[in-house]
Amino acid sequence: MAAPSMGGVSLPRGNGQTVRLPRGASLTDLAERIGAQPAALVTALFHLGEMVTATQSVNEDTLQLLGAEIGWNIEVVSPEDEDRELLETFDLTFGDEGDEEDWETRPPVVTVMGHVDHGKTKLLDAVRNTNVVAREAGGITQHIGAYQIATELDGQERAITFIDTPGHESFTAMRARGAKVTDIVVLVVAADDGVMPQTVEALNHAQAAEVPIVVAVNKVDKEGANPAKIRQQLTEYGLVAEEYGGDTMFVDVSAVTRQGLDDLLAAILLTADAALDLRANTEMDAQGVVIDAKLDRGRGPVATVLVQRGTLRVGDSLVAGDAFGRVRSLLDEHGAKLKEATPARPVQVVGLTSVPRAGDTFLVVEEDRVARQIADRRQARIRNAQNASMRKRISLEDLDAALKENRQLNLIIKGDNSGTVEALEDALMKIEVSDDVSLRVIHRGVGAISKSDIDLALADDVIVIGFNVRAEGQATELANREGVDVRYYSVLYSAIEEIEAALKGMLKPEFEEVELGTAEIREVFRVPRIGNVAGSIVRSGTITRNSKARVIRDGVVIADNLTVESLRRFKDDVTEVREGYECGIGLGSFNDVKVEDVIETFEVREKPRD
Repeated sequence: MAAPSMGGVSLPRGNGQTVRLPRGASLTDLAERIGAQPAALVTALFHLGEMVTATQSVNEDTLQLLGAEIGWNIEVVSPEDEDRELLETFDLTFGDEGDEEDWETRPPVVTVMGHVDHGKTKLLDAVRNTNVVAREAGGITQHIGAYQIATELDGQERAITFIDTPGHESFTAMRARGAKVTDIVVLVVAADDGVMPQTVEALNHAQAAEVPIVVAVNKVDKEGANPAKIRQQLTEYGLVAEEYGGDTMFVDVSAVTRQGLDDLLAAILLTADAALDLRANTEMDAQGVVIDAKLDRGRGPVATVLVQRGTLRVGDSLVAGDAFGRVRSLLDEHGAKLKEATPARPVQVVGLTSVPRAGDTFLVVEEDRVARQIADRRQARIRNAQNASMRKRISLEDLDAALKENRQLNLIIKGDNSGTVEALEDALMKIEVSDDVSLRVIHRGVGAISKSDIDLALADDVIVIGFNVRAEGQATELANREGVDVRYYSVLYSAIEEIEAALKGMLKPEFEEVELGTAEIREVFRVPRIGNVAGSIVRSGTITRNSKARVIRDGVVIADNLTVESLRRFKDDVTEVREGYECGIGLGSFNDVKVEDVIETFEVREKPRD
């Protein structure tokens, strides 16, 4: 049955049937699924006020708008379902636990969360007995790191894996990803500060992931510390301490004096034993999650991964997101070589052909060919999804304006690791300034800013952002010679603030009218070669020569956009006359002034942006 004609176009009506499409699908993809001509769909969308070509990636809203019009329920497949369907074509499944008889006990994976400057990294620093915080810009963790430490409980040596997540509010996506791979969250709250906005934000991530929480009340050695207040505040968010009859373990600690660290590790293990069944298959091919990735000058792409099931070995063929390769070497957090990595073991993988993104899943496949095919398809899928999300919807009414002026800020983002690049891009794309301007990331990557990045920037007006990376020799020379704007940052929110300011600077200026003064006409004088001059008294403000003016008679504006061309006090020319004084006002060629008219003067000023 055909749908009603839309501008002479007849389309097959779906009668509510569901058609599933991948992210970034084109009208050609939809046409194949419903047995229609792509040109007919283009025409149909045109009549709905959308300008789209047959092969262009289309966003979800536009597809659903078209589907509702022609009677089809269009469902855009989630990235997880899309990936699962892709792996099924290769007879692979991510998340398969294998035979239970091969399960063995594994260490708990712990994510440390909390408000910025509450001592998360210093606490981990004390636990690992290393010095991480001194190397971090502004004392803020700029990327995710994973470490495994050994401790003792009831005379038995136990391992705990820690994931250190960023502490600033702009890194919400990375913290959320940390919660998804974790078994237990350690919520760090400063005893001298209390529950803060990011404390609640981190708590929400942990509760959304449905993981047990251990609260570390840090800085108990500081003056003004009040651990009891922290316990009371957190009861409002559903965390009730064991000593108050609840089931959440609170531990008073100090990263500086190392007070309570052993108690904290014991609390983590006791919570894991009581609330979780931490076992995983060690015999199957490895699967897991990319925690972080970077481009190492000597070793190439290096990914920090967390093995979730199976055993990862040197020589395995691996696909991680849209990156693939054969594992050349495995390194622990200290750089020591490992032969294999078992579940809950964070390990650095060397041998990938490109840098995966933080949060990508990885799995071992039988041969390199399969890994390459999966990576290529994922790459195409990601590219289509990005094209669809970057496309700004243009209605027919807006088309002329859009063609006349396209205010768009183009960026290239390069960083020292994939997690930071992704967090920065995510934060920048959420900046909302106005519908008049848009932000587009035309390229992102890990490693130094190269000559090819500058060449790409030259093709359009592009700002290059380097986060903890610098331009290489030739790239620096080319950027300086061609005037390419390259900006370097070591703290993410500084980059976000500057780009937001740049976007505001691209907005068309907004102007507002500011009243300067009003004058009432008491008498009209006829002056040869000049015209009528209004003898007036200034009722409010100041009358200024050369200011804009309008004439109001009986509350109605009879003339606008005039100029105060002459201003006199008695026989003297003056530049301004203040309230309460008399003056003579000449409005140029406009002579239609009468007694009791009001002259209102004003100026137009540029309105400051919020």
